[in-house]
Amino acid sequence: MKSYKIKLKTLIAAASVAALFSVTSCMKDLEQTPIVDVTAENIYSNFANYPNALAKLYGGFAHGGQEGGGGNPDINGIDGNFSQYTRQLFTLQVLPTDEAVIAWNDGTLQNIHKMNWDSSSEFIGAFYYRVYTEIAFCNDFLRNTTDEKLASYNITGENLVQAKYMRAEARFLRALAYYHALDLFGNVPFATVENMPIGSTNPPPRITRPELYKFVEAELLACANDLKNPKAAGYGRADKAAAWSVLARLYLNAGVYTGTTQYGKVIEYANKVITANYGLKSKYQDLFLADNEKNNPEVIFPIVFDGLKTQTYGGTTYLVHAAVGGTMPAADFGINGGWSGLRTTKAYVNLFGGAGTSDVRGNFYTDKQTLEIDDIGNFSNGYPFIKFKNVTSTGAPGSDVAGNFVDADIPLFRLADIYLMYAEANLRGGGGDAGTALGYVNALRTRAGALPVASINLNFILDERGRELGWEMTRRTDLIRYGKFTTASYLWPWKGGVKEGQAVEDYRNLYPIPAKDLIANPNLVQNPGY
Repeated sequence: MKSYKIKLKTLIAAASVAALFSVTSCMKDLEQTPIVDVTAENIYSNFANYPNALAKLYGGFAHGGQEGGGGNPDINGIDGNFSQYTRQLFTLQVLPTDEAVIAWNDGTLQNIHKMNWDSSSEFIGAFYYRVYTEIAFCNDFLRNTTDEKLASYNITGENLVQAKYMRAEARFLRALAYYHALDLFGNVPFATVENMPIGSTNPPPRITRPELYKFVEAELLACANDLKNPKAAGYGRADKAAAWSVLARLYLNAGVYTGTTQYGKVIEYANKVITANYGLKSKYQDLFLADNEKNNPEVIFPIVFDGLKTQTYGGTTYLVHAAVGGTMPAADFGINGGWSGLRTTKAYVNLFGGAGTSDVRGNFYTDKQTLEIDDIGNFSNGYPFIKFKNVTSTGAPGSDVAGNFVDADIPLFRLADIYLMYAEANLRGGGGDAGTALGYVNALRTRAGALPVASINLNFILDERGRELGWEMTRRTDLIRYGKFTTASYLWPWKGGVKEGQAVEDYRNLYPIPAKDLIANPNLVQNPGY
């Protein structure tokens, strides 16, 4: 299953969105006029509508609007491409780290890498509102698929079985969105079916970071019981292994979120995934190509894109186009031209011992490019990092013959990440087996063409995560867990706004609550430092 076809307008979620935000200018859905007279009852009373309603929830991670190319955006006042979920997750998770800089001077974008953002940042706001739009969509589906509602709609037999699986998927997707809110913002609005009934005009209450951790954990544990078995749901659909993967990452960072580590649970849930019949894809580069959905035993949960069916200027369309410029031949990347934006830093190149490494994960373009970044706004400063491409494993271009939109999916969770979680948790005293951990690491290195190692330590694992998972939107979280995101213990070019890098305030381990939402919701309290 390569992509979902979105047919329903977001009006099925409009009531949830309206309840979630009291400022109508924030949400496009509040201004939409239905094409037809649609109500929750006539949608959910017909099981034939359920796949499309569920598709909107998955589509919330891939699309920024109701039309191709980001048209008819979900969020009023924010371009549908600009606010696409993974594009802004990349902005907040990758751009402030050693993994990337961007040449563009759009708005306050440069403040992200220089780590001097504030609560008025449109980029922080774009992701914050995207997260809560997704939560609103999920809440609406969950509100209308309770046991009582399904009985009232006369959903029975196999349709009832499948509806309950879909409900579990909606819970998973909501938990995933809340996990990102937990990780990036900490203390946030808390909107559920129970506390935000239809017609409510009250703003959602605030939930603290440790409380939200408990909620996300509980939801994922429930999902792990109710979702289909690993690989039984079909490609791109959430299953038990997807829930176990998010749980493993949640537990890996439990010390940051709650002050109490949970490394034993990392081992437990990593093992559940590892023993669920996943395996490494034989060729590392094939994980990030236009046909990466095919014959891929490694990917546990992807965000699905298609150059014809899910056209957006976010997602991998953004990651491929924005990373091409200078003398780079756009046709080699399956696109019609580059946007001359993204490169990486000297510090990231040095994780591989420099350019020209035998490690295929360290794939940098150097022609007419300088290693040093004297000017972030000059694309020729810094090496482009070659990761995603819009060509297939056979060298054919992607499905969009015009070369605008990209087919490659984004693997949010894959087995290599689980291997590295296991190794780190073992080193941190979580149990497991040291020899097994070393074997997992060397399996990744051997695949990449890097020499195997005789031993590992925590700093090595951090570096290995950088090498294996570059641009996969884990780096900020990893650096925070290691105490290196804001401190002087690890510097990279232009960290803190100076060429050689400098420490920044520790409060930047969390992003601020957008100023607009503080005005709209008196229940909220700004994160310290902002």
